[in-house]
Amino acid sequence: MAEESRASGIPGPADGYLGDPAVRAEWDNRYSERQQLWSGRPNGALVTEVAGLAPGRVLDVGCGEGADAIWLARHGWAVTALEVSGVALERAAGHARDAGLAIDWVHATLTDAMIPPASFDLVSAQYPALLRTPDAAAERALLAAVAPGGTLLVVHHAGMETRQAHDGDFDPADYVWPSTVVDLLDDDWAAEVHEQRPRMAPDGGAGAHHTDDLVLRVRRLR
Repeated sequence: MAEESRASGIPGPADGYLGDPAVRAEWDNRYSERQQLWSGRPNGALVTEVAGLAPGRVLDVGCGEGADAIWLARHGWAVTALEVSGVALERAAGHARDAGLAIDWVHATLTDAMIPPASFDLVSAQYPALLRTPDAAAERALLAAVAPGGTLLVVHHAGMETRQAHDGDFDPADYVWPSTVVDLLDDDWAAEVHEQRPRMAPDGGAGAHHTDDLVLRVRRLR
C-alpha cells in the first residue's frame, strides 16, 4: 500500500495505524466476514453533489473498499482516502492499483490522523461511523479540514438518527449526524443543501436496504 501512496505530509498505512485499536479491530472483523462488503460503486449522493464542482484536493472520510475514492480520482480529483480498517484499505489499494490510479491512503481515525487544517477543496463523509465526544472532536475535524471556498459533504441514512437506543446495540446519540455538524456552523459557512431525499442505492452491498438519505453540503466562505 505504501507504494500506492503519494507523499502528502499525512501519515499513511506504512506509518502505522493511528487511533483506537478497538475501533480498528471492530471494523477489520466486519470486513473480514465478507470478501466484499459494499457494492463497489460510488455513492449516488456523492456523484450528484460533486457534479458541479471543479476537481481539486479531496478527503474521503471512511473510504471503505475505495469505490468513492476511485470514482473521484477518475474524475480528476487528488484523493486522500482515510479508513480505520486495514482490511478495507488493502482492498481499496488493490482496486486503485488495478485501475492505474494514485491515491493517498491514510490508516487512521479522523481525529487521530493529523490532517493539515484547511487543506481540502472537498471533504466527503458518506455514511460515516464517527463517534461523538463532548467536545465534538469529529465534527470539528471535518470542518477544520475544508479549505476556504471548499465544500463539506456529509451524507447519512435517514431515520437511523431517531432510532431508540434499545434497538440492538446501536445508540444514535453515540454518532455524528449531519444535524450535529450543522449545530457547529457559524458565519464562516453557507449551507447549500440540507435535506432528506430518496437514496440512489446501488444493488447489493451492506446498507442497500436504506431508502432515504440525509444530505448536507456546506461551503466554507473564509
